[in-house]
Amino acid sequence: MSTGDAKRQALVIVFTGHGKGKTTAALGVILRAWGRGMRVAVLQFMKARTSNYGEERAAKKLGIEMIPLGEGFTWRSEDIEKDKAAARECWELARQKIDSGQYDIVVLDEMAYPLSYGWIPVEEVVDALRRRPKGLHVIITGRDAPQELIDFADLVTEMREVKHPYRKGIKAQPGIDF
Repeated sequence: MSTGDAKRQALVIVFTGHGKGKTTAALGVILRAWGRGMRVAVLQFMKARTSNYGEERAAKKLGIEMIPLGEGFTWRSEDIEKDKAAARECWELARQKIDSGQYDIVVLDEMAYPLSYGWIPVEEVVDALRRRPKGLHVIITGRDAPQELIDFADLVTEMREVKHPYRKGIKAQPGIDF
């Protein structure tokens, strides 16, 4: 492990809720961690494998491992079975990253969705988190995080929408949303 090992208490962090900022908060944490020389991996459960968003471009330039393994916007899917299989594949890779002992922080971006949809059993995830290597922080983002995950986590922040430009017809903005 990296900087400050003797003092570091590994945390499970959940950023959930219906407001904007869940992934953004996780990205802020990994930027801080990277700045301290920590080893970081980000697995994106919903972002399409073919995506090329701003965070992916930045991660590549910084040498941060970021892996989009989703099928895009699942709630618009025409093939739910394909989405379920992609979520399971991403979870298998995430579990390998968690178990490897090679990272200080693993981010499971938008994982709350396949958990709340029942595609990945929350008990399986909590068990993997319970058995993770000592010192490994794990961050999980996404709406509707299951109560079992919230109960297990050390830090939970719920983003609440107060006002959003989408309500006025303003579409997602490069550099702000993607």
